[in-house]
Amino acid sequence: MTASHPEHLPVLLAETVEALAIQPDGFYVDATFGRGGHSRAILNQLSADGRLLGLDRDPEAIAAGQLLAKEDARFSIEHCAFSALSDVIFSRLWQGKVAGILMDIGVSSPQLDNAERGFSFAKDGPLDMRMNPEAGISASEWLAVAEASEIAGVLKTYGEERFSKRIANAIVESREQQAITTTSQLAAIVDKASPFREKHKHPATRTFQAIRIFINSELEELTSALSQAVDVLSVGGRLAVISFHSLEDRIVKRFFRDEARGDDLPAHFPVTADLLNPRLRIVGKAIKASEAELAVNVRARSAVLRVAEKLA
Repeated sequence: MTASHPEHLPVLLAETVEALAIQPDGFYVDATFGRGGHSRAILNQLSADGRLLGLDRDPEAIAAGQLLAKEDARFSIEHCAFSALSDVIFSRLWQGKVAGILMDIGVSSPQLDNAERGFSFAKDGPLDMRMNPEAGISASEWLAVAEASEIAGVLKTYGEERFSKRIANAIVESREQQAITTTSQLAAIVDKASPFREKHKHPATRTFQAIRIFINSELEELTSALSQAVDVLSVGGRLAVISFHSLEDRIVKRFFRDEARGDDLPAHFPVTADLLNPRLRIVGKAIKASEAELAVNVRARSAVLRVAEKLA
């Protein structure tokens, strides 16, 4: 990270760059550019012939990426969700040439800290939550029309919220009195509806997480992008994924496991493991932030890095 970007500390930075096993003249993709902390570290490892492509759907991240592209001709950026990975790679004729892909899943610190984006209840702001404010519907727009059962389903599925029905009913009752348009309004509704408080956790934490994941189709995006990443990697190329909660990590872990296992044949089928066409080899164990990193960046506490290498 450079001094000009103090607002965002990229998590597991050294571990991620090491895991990618950077080839100086290789082609790399930072599929979640954010503010470029990981990208800058990757660029530091590349030669003049190496290339790095950044992807992001957040217009503010794109603006930061365009500045970096002006500084460094080896870098370019595309404004898109990472589920568009294949399309972008094929348009550049990079398929089968990509030596490494990084995905840092979830919301970034600048997004959380900007009250205008509506991702956090720590500061009052408009209830938006879109990764790309120029597309789709905002959280407030969805909450204004969704049935209580749909809201409860989202809270339970994406937030693992055990009081999902109570909270959903409270939201529907509250919106009949007044439109829910700010983060503080929603946080207060959830707080009042929650019969139990977890230690050191605001009652609205799971609700905000769930709505954000739903509004941005984050788990569907991740599932799509993982499969595409394996398709475009070169043989021996590395895929490094950082996730921040159990739902994401579960998807990554299962995907890596299934791709490393290969064809799903009956257990008694008479073939050896190498004939099952595994596409990935899992590299090492899951990596978590060190005590030293946690001391300077508390947001890294839930980060998990998983790495795999393409076999064929």
